[in-house]
Amino acid sequence: MEFNIPKSLKLEHEELHAELVKATRAGGKIGDSAKAVANILHPHFIKEEEYALPPLGLLSPLAEGKITQEMRDVLDLTDKMKAELYQMLNEHRAIVVALENLIDVAKKENRMEYVRFAEKLMLHAQNEEEILYPATILIGEYLRLRM
Repeated sequence: MEFNIPKSLKLEHEELHAELVKATRAGGKIGDSAKAVANILHPHFIKEEEYALPPLGLLSPLAEGKITQEMRDVLDLTDKMKAELYQMLNEHRAIVVALENLIDVAKKENRMEYVRFAEKLMLHAQNEEEILYPATILIGEYLRLRM
């Protein structure tokens, strides 16, 4: 069975990526700071799109009580998320440090659009930590109980 990242999350990732690309092209210290963020963020986004976010596509069917044997395949992803949670959170901490640097540089250059971008990305990471990652893990635990 194929598990798809909810469209809203996929679009949010695409938007954040596009804004980061724009920041890397700003040149100067902002561009350098944005590149430092990108170097940490890109491999992290790949992991998220590989195993952290696709299980979330099952939330609606599960909330409706729809469970199929094919859903069992998601356990590989949810188990990987559970095993990698500590590493994913560590990566978030490194991303936040790089974003704080981008904020400092952008404030000094009075480029508030990059401050807002960095703050939005920090909030996105917080949402993942508080809601999305736990939900992914819970999907696996729930399916184990129900199957």
